[in-house]
Amino acid sequence: MLKIVLDTNILLIAVSDRSPYHWVYEAFLKEKFQLLVTTEILSEYQEIITEHMGSSVADNVLLSIENSVNTSFITRYFKWNLINADPDDNKFSDCAVAGSSDYLVTEDKHFEVLKSIGFPVVNVIGIGDFKQLLTSAN
Repeated sequence: MLKIVLDTNILLIAVSDRSPYHWVYEAFLKEKFQLLVTTEILSEYQEIITEHMGSSVADNVLLSIENSVNTSFITRYFKWNLINADPDDNKFSDCAVAGSSDYLVTEDKHFEVLKSIGFPVVNVIGIGDFKQLLTSAN
């Protein structure tokens, strides 16, 4: 099973069943990939989803993540500080490294720098490539 870190922007656009990207959240619920998270990532998910969709939606999404058998809670022991353009995004790359993720899925251009770093390796892909991976893996 693919081990994935989802940037908040991906989860946010995937939550609504009216979104063309809802397949991401559905694939998670159907255990098509393993989601790697840290406490910091969960806090950001909660904050941003609450801001855009309300606390009830955010609470339900977080409960589904926290209670899923395909969620792995990662403890970050080292801060790599790989992303200088938006240091707040480092929580995602650190989770990807600590959890030995296969991919970090994002549409945020701040993560592009990770493609040029030789160590630690963080494989960054967009939502379209992620869909192709899931389709070919299942």
